[in-house]
Amino acid sequence: MPAVKEKSMETYCGPMFDCDNHYYEAEDAFTRHVPKRMQKRCVQWVEMDGKRYHLVAGKLSHAVGNPTFNPISKPGVLRAYYRGNTEGKTFIELTRSALEPRPPEYMDRDARVARIEEQGLEGAWLFPTAGVLYEQPLCDDIEALCVLTEGFNRWLQDDWGLNYQGKLFSAPYITLADVDWACSELDWALKQDARVLVMRPSPVCTRDGWRSPCDERFDPFWARVNEAGITVVAHVGSTGYTANGYGGNSALDALGGGRKPTVAGLIPERAIYDFLLTFAYDRMFERFPNLRIASVENGSGFLADLFVKLEHSKARMPRYYQEDPCGLFRRHVWINPFWEDRISDVIEHMGPDRVIYGSDWPHMEGMEHPKDILGELGGVTQADQEKFLYRNSAALNVRIAA
Repeated sequence: MPAVKEKSMETYCGPMFDCDNHYYEAEDAFTRHVPKRMQKRCVQWVEMDGKRYHLVAGKLSHAVGNPTFNPISKPGVLRAYYRGNTEGKTFIELTRSALEPRPPEYMDRDARVARIEEQGLEGAWLFPTAGVLYEQPLCDDIEALCVLTEGFNRWLQDDWGLNYQGKLFSAPYITLADVDWACSELDWALKQDARVLVMRPSPVCTRDGWRSPCDERFDPFWARVNEAGITVVAHVGSTGYTANGYGGNSALDALGGGRKPTVAGLIPERAIYDFLLTFAYDRMFERFPNLRIASVENGSGFLADLFVKLEHSKARMPRYYQEDPCGLFRRHVWINPFWEDRISDVIEHMGPDRVIYGSDWPHMEGMEHPKDILGELGGVTQADQEKFLYRNSAALNVRIAA
């Protein structure tokens, strides 16, 4: 069970900015802007036994159980499971007990603006549901990966806009698999007034093998990010990490909902740990002093050990770092904890200016209502609640040119 939390000192009543909202992709999200000659190498629809699925790179994908998203599980239906599951229901029982016809705001931006206003949100970052899952199966075909990603981003601009009414800020997906393409796509996104980019926390599969995202070959991209002052989000997704033979590599296992506990539940934590620690080890924040990285929907359980590793590294290689790597990390990285994490501990690790709130709405493992987080802020002062719930994310949403 999650740790017992202290009672909140005072309840914050001001504006909120949600750093983790999601849309559900339209039927043609992965095909509308992808040339027909390329679609067999990218994403196609197929029907089997009366159900529709995605073929990705010519193979049946089970990354999303129902990519029509209709019906769909209600927001927050798994909160009782992650809180401690006192009723003893299985993951599947909970998700199937709360299916509903897909609400319009899951695919319509005007309906979504109305909904976030009802929820008391001043703004929200929007991320893909399926779109963060398809880079991995396309790693062996870099051309198809870039064509699909570019087409997906053009669909995103069509249907949602990258900055819609100053309320919805949709993040175009970026892969570094082809750095020239990534630079071009970043330039396009900046022209659309994008405020945030999203990529998976993973090494990069290139035409000549796997590389760290901090490899100098990618410096042209990071230099543009640094100059533009746009926030880059590392959002949980399909990273290629596995349970390393211990069993349980399905998406269900990674969510902690398999038939038994498995280390697959640690996959997202391992991926973001490696990603962020590598940024520190490779001195990315010295090389690009205007870089802002936000970790979203990856939790915070890795933080304590990450700072231990950085302290060890600094002590063992005193002439390597020009600045204290822990201090640099705390200046350049923002953490979105899970709602079930102890938020006060995350603030202690990162400082109150570097922790951001995301409800994961309307996903089943997130919050039913974004303001439900107000019941999870034990030990957090009202001043720090304001930073966590609003000010920090709102500041990241402003591009600060170098």
